[in-house]
Amino acid sequence: MSGPRWAGERPCPADRAAALVAAAFPKLAGLPVVPLAEGWDNAVHRVGDTWVFRFPRRAVALPGFRRELTVLPRLAPLVPLPVPVPELIAADEYDDPWPFTGARLLPGRELAEAALPDGRRTAAAAALGRFLRVLHDPRTRDAVAIELPVDPMRRGWPRARIDDTRDLLAQLVADGIWAGDPAVGMVLLDAEELDRPSGEPVLVHGDLHIRHVLLDVEGAATGVIDWGDVCLADPAVDLALAYTGFRGPARAAFLDAYGGIDAEGALRARALGIRLSAFLAAYAADADRSALLAEALSGLGRAVAAT
Repeated sequence: MSGPRWAGERPCPADRAAALVAAAFPKLAGLPVVPLAEGWDNAVHRVGDTWVFRFPRRAVALPGFRRELTVLPRLAPLVPLPVPVPELIAADEYDDPWPFTGARLLPGRELAEAALPDGRRTAAAAALGRFLRVLHDPRTRDAVAIELPVDPMRRGWPRARIDDTRDLLAQLVADGIWAGDPAVGMVLLDAEELDRPSGEPVLVHGDLHIRHVLLDVEGAATGVIDWGDVCLADPAVDLALAYTGFRGPARAAFLDAYGGIDAEGALRARALGIRLSAFLAAYAADADRSALLAEALSGLGRAVAAT
């Protein structure tokens, strides 16, 4: 990622990834190692044609990374879209070893990079709504059966991070990245009045946005990735995607497949969607990621669209 704000504590370029994989898994030595993606928490490399390896970049990500190792193998057979299952698990050679993992490559490209018109998103939206309906079902939480923190990032409570969200938006305007929109401010003003969620928390992805959904060339959903924030939380934490990735008939298909959302949940989801879109836009502008920037800015508009 670009710039000091985005730099991780332990970078993992392709040459280091190749050395770590070869040392831990000699049968993979010599296979091409190609950078695939980089996020706030992890660097991701494709190894050969089969494997994707993830390497934590920040110490703060390690507890969630380790939770994934337990959650994903149990979750994969329960949900109706593929999720990455860690099959190859190792640690690097530092005095304080950090784990890294290999999973089978899931086909597709990020929704953030697909440049798919809103009118062609209905099938993916419906599939994601069905996926979240199963994920949020109490029976899924019971079947996964591990102790998880309850919304440790407080994403289900807009007031907890609303000042930072407003600062992010103001910086986008100051930098000439976004023109601003009074409707965004009004959503945040309304969301600021909400108390902490009071309902029973459900199993959530925890960071479900446009970079964590994969689509094929036809626009069908092929997987949900990057589960380092898996936790228990209000369903709105995941339903933010309905308001940033989709609008019109596609959003309706998403929410119908999910089973609906009440007005308070929708407000929480919209407010979180605004925050996530602002964060992604700031990163995309710094990293010169034009497709991601366009999608993130569109997400700000979708988040305040009535339908």
